[in-house]
This record gives sequence, C-alpha cells and structure tokens, in this order.
Amino acid sequence: MDDVALHVEPTAGAATSDTARARAMRRALALAALGVVYGDIGTSPLYAFHESSILIPREPAYVLGVLSLFFWSIVLVVVVKYLGFVMRADNHGEGGLMALLALVPPTGKVRRPESVGFVAMLVLFGTALLFGDGVITPAISVLSAIEGLRTVSDDPGVLATIERLVVPVTCVILVGLFAVQSGGTAKVGRLFGPVMVVWFVVLGILGIVQIVRHPEVLAAVSPHHAIGFLLRADVAVLAVMGAVMLCITGGEALYADMGHFGRVPIRIAWYGLVMPGLVLNYFGQGALVIADPGVAHTFWHLVPEGPGSIALVLLSTAATIIASQAMISGSYSLARQAVQLGFFPRVTVVHTSRETEGQIYVPEVNWALMVACVLLVLGFRTSSSIAAAYGLAVTGTMLITSVVFLVVAVRRWRWPLWRALPIVAVFCVVDATFLVSNVHKIPDGGWVSLAIGAFLFTVMLTWKQGKSLVAVRTAERTIPLELLAADLAQGPQTRVPGTGVFMAPEAEATPLALLHFFKHARVLPETVITLSVEVVPRPWVKFEDRAQVEALGGGIYRICLEFGFMQTPQVPANLRRVCEEHDVPFDAGAASYFVGRETLLPTGPGRMMRWRKVLFEVLSRNVPTATSYFRIPPNQVVELGAQIAL
Repeated sequence: MDDVALHVEPTAGAATSDTARARAMRRALALAALGVVYGDIGTSPLYAFHESSILIPREPAYVLGVLSLFFWSIVLVVVVKYLGFVMRADNHGEGGLMALLALVPPTGKVRRPESVGFVAMLVLFGTALLFGDGVITPAISVLSAIEGLRTVSDDPGVLATIERLVVPVTCVILVGLFAVQSGGTAKVGRLFGPVMVVWFVVLGILGIVQIVRHPEVLAAVSPHHAIGFLLRADVAVLAVMGAVMLCITGGEALYADMGHFGRVPIRIAWYGLVMPGLVLNYFGQGALVIADPGVAHTFWHLVPEGPGSIALVLLSTAATIIASQAMISGSYSLARQAVQLGFFPRVTVVHTSRETEGQIYVPEVNWALMVACVLLVLGFRTSSSIAAAYGLAVTGTMLITSVVFLVVAVRRWRWPLWRALPIVAVFCVVDATFLVSNVHKIPDGGWVSLAIGAFLFTVMLTWKQGKSLVAVRTAERTIPLELLAADLAQGPQTRVPGTGVFMAPEAEATPLALLHFFKHARVLPETVITLSVEVVPRPWVKFEDRAQVEALGGGIYRICLEFGFMQTPQVPANLRRVCEEHDVPFDAGAASYFVGRETLLPTGPGRMMRWRKVLFEVLSRNVPTATSYFRIPPNQVVELGAQIAL
C-alpha cells in the first residue's frame, strides 16, 4: 500500500493518545529487539568467560583483571562506539556496512569502469567476513548449549552417552533450524522477545546469587584492574584478549538491525535489560571461580546438578536457536543489500510476510549456511574448538566499521580531522588489539573465517568488476536511444499491435535486445518501452518518486524505475501503475518483455585476470534469471542472445 499523507489538526487528547501509542510502539520494538538484535551477544556468557578463565591462574587478582577487561570492552565497544557514535551514521534509518558505504560521498576522481575504490574494497571484505560470522555463530551457539547436558549427571555411563550425542543432536537442531526458514520468522518472531526476557533475567539472577556470596568481584569495575592485567608478564595476555573478545560478538548487530527497530528501542533494550544481565552474569561467573578455582565450567556450574541444570540447558538451547535465527536472517538481508548495490549475483528473494518488508527468505544463502554449519560442527566437534575459529571475522568487521565511519564523519558530515581522528583512533586501537589477539587462532581454526571471507570477497569483487566490463562492452555495441527514435521517425516501419518492453541495463542506451529484434524481425510493436531498473544508495524509494518517463515520439517511451537497496523490484506491478499515471499505452496481460541473454567469453581485452573472467562467466550462468528477479511472468518473456568478450 502506498504512503498517504493526511494532515489533521491534532487536539490535546489526540496528542496524548499519539504519545501513548508511540511509547507503546517503542516498548514493543524494544521487546522484539531482544530476540533479534541481542541474540548473539546475549548468548556469549555460555562460553566467553569460561574460555578466558582457562587461560589464567584462577587467583583473585587475575580473575578481577579479566572481569575488568570484560566490563570495559562492553562499555567501549558497545556503549561508546556503537550506541554512542556509529549508530548516528544511518542511511534513512538503515544501518550496517552496506548502508555505511552508501553514505560515503564520491571522490570525484575519474576511474576505469571496472575499478573499485579503497573504501568499497574495505566494505566488501567486511561484508564477506560477516557472512563468515553467519556460519560460525549458529554452530558455536547451538553446540555450546547442547554441551550443557554434560553437567546433568556425574554417572560415567550417562556422561559417555551424552558425549556421543552432543554432535549428532547439534547437527539435527541445525538442520531443523534451516529447514523451517522457508516458512518465515513472523510467527516464531513473536516468541523471540519473551524468551530472551526470561533469558536475560535468569542470567542476572544467576550472577547476583554468586556476587552476594563474594561481593569483592565488584571491584573489577575499576579500570586499573584491566590495565594491571594487560601489563602482566606472566600471562599470555594476547591469548586472553582473544577470549575476552567473545563477550562483544554480536555488537555489530546493533548497527546492522537499526533499520528494523530504530535507535531508541535498541537503546532501551540494552540499558534496561541486556547490559545488566550480561554484566551481572559475567561478574557472577568470576565470583564462582574465586570461590571454587577448580570449577569445570564457569557457566553451567552456576546451578547445581539436577532439574536446575536441565532447565538451564533447555533455556540456553532456546536462546541459542534465537541467536542463530538472528544471524541467519541477517545474512539474508545482507545478501539482498549486496545484490541491490551490484556487489553480488542475483539470488532468489522470497517474502515471508505481507506486513514486514524485511522478513525474507533466500534459499541459496540458507542451504549454503546449513551445509557450512554442519561441516563446521562435524570438523571441530566442541564449542572450545570452534571458539578458536571465532573472533577474526568479528574483530575484522568492527575495525573496518571504525575506518569507514571516519571517512563518513570527515567527508560527509564535514567533521574537522582534529575532532574525528582522536575519537575513531580510540575505537581503532581497541578493535586492532582484539584483531591482533586473534591472529594466533589462525592455525587452530581461524583460517576458516578467513577462507570464507576471502572466497566471498573474491566473488563480490569479481561480480562488480565483471558487470562493469559487460556494461563497457555493451555500450560499444549500442547507440543512444534518441538516435534510434530519430532514425525510425524518418522512414516507415512495420508496426504490429501490442506493447514490447525491452529491459535496458543503461537508461540512455538502446537495449541490445531491441537492436537485435528490429534487425532480425524488421518490425516493431506499436508501443515500445525501454525499461531500466536502478537501485539507488537509499534503503527505500516511495512510489511517487520512483519513475522517470520520457516520450521519444513514434510510440517509443523511455522509463526508469528506481528502487532502494532494501526493496525487491516488482517490475510488472510498478510498470502498470506508472503507465496508467503517464498515459502510456500498456496492457499488462498482453505485453511482451524482451530480455537480453549474454554468452560471456573470457577472451576480451578487459583488465581482469582470465581466471576471474572464467569465475564471472560461471557465476553469470548460474544466477536466477532477470525474469524471476524482476517478477516478470515467464510466459510473457522473450530472450534474445548475444556474445560478449570480456
């Protein structure tokens, strides 16, 4: 339904009612944000402090140092960096790396068509790393929850059975999770918030119980404990920092999901429930270690064996599934944004909700993630082993976000360098420290996220540059549309009844499909529409701002439709409405859509390595057709082929 603006002079009662509704809406969004935004960071207590504690002597001074690192990492990265600064960089309300890239103004330098700027390269690599995070998060979250079954009993036989079941049960849950994605998250989403409320409340209560017994852990709030720990020479500080970093995984989601909930609800959820629950639980785990240095697992032993353990395992499993769901859904949105901005091959986008535009399902991404997650669990088998692979992707993305934020602050907001640089330098020092602390993980599994990131980066960069080469070669073989219209006006042509819609990669140029059709058929439809679809660097474009229509004479019309990078182009429906409003003859049911189908040859003079041209050709052959992507009825499509040497 289109946006309709109504101006009504508000009364005092209406204003009060609107304020109450706005507050209720913010509360509802804050509740929903608990299940989507904070699923990943909210389940970090399952493994973050435990992985840190096994790297230090379990003595009070060391424990307080690690707790202080946890507290100040959360404050500096989540509170100051993301909630305080980065979330100001919204693109019409949308956040995330791709939205941040759209905020970077052009430099004005003339580049080769296939060239990609430095900032865009950084964003591409950060996006690729986020996809890697989408593989690791479901695997480590679900596996760490199922491992809690080991605390249910001390019986050796029971433990042996549980040990054999951990990996298969994790794989079954992961397969089931991905299998139900096609149904959409609308119904399940209503359960996410309440479950996470219970989760964060339980985290806080478990922490308070231990803190009451050993309140001295509260001294870790002082940063001198963190500084003192970093200066210790008898501890592998970098290794510990690599584990401490696990407490901020998911911090990027605050920014990426801003468009779904808004700044205020995300902040309400964070300060009202998430941060207190996390901090109290981490401090409670620290108190437990001080009381019992030999404790096997700092999280699962916050409750005694028996029904309490079973209940905590069940709640943790639900929370980790929610955390995994959030990352999976985020991967769908990330893939669609990359497609819309021209950095990724077309994928199948299925809308799973009539009310919410952002609820989508991308089968190609879904099944690729499922296979990767299951292989990761089968290969590493324990959450501690996967934790060795976790970190590089997260910290790399955070560092890239800081750098691109500096570019936006200086070049778009016109902040003076003396103001922006010190702020971003603090962020970069923290991010770089965490990144360096994870380098040692590369041989133990960190190579997984790097390999995924490198592969996807290569795919995205190759696709962007390959499409640019195709555009250059196509431009060499076509003519301006005005020139064609003028030539046709000078002499008679055979016109047949009907409307021909010729899809045009460039609005100004004559589509190759039109040239080929006229060359071979020697006829033209009575109404010729050249239609170009452009994705602009804004998340949404209202319908009234979407179309540009130009009549060139002789029944030839040039139409350009603009869509935001968060929207899915619905070409027939939009074209019908545009033609009605601009009196363009158009019969939606009888129109024929002419689409070019290029055969790519990696033998041209384009400045791209041959193996990358081959990769681009393979990708092009396997992407969904323009017919399905633009929602064009298949029985109204005519494909015309052409060979293009890259």
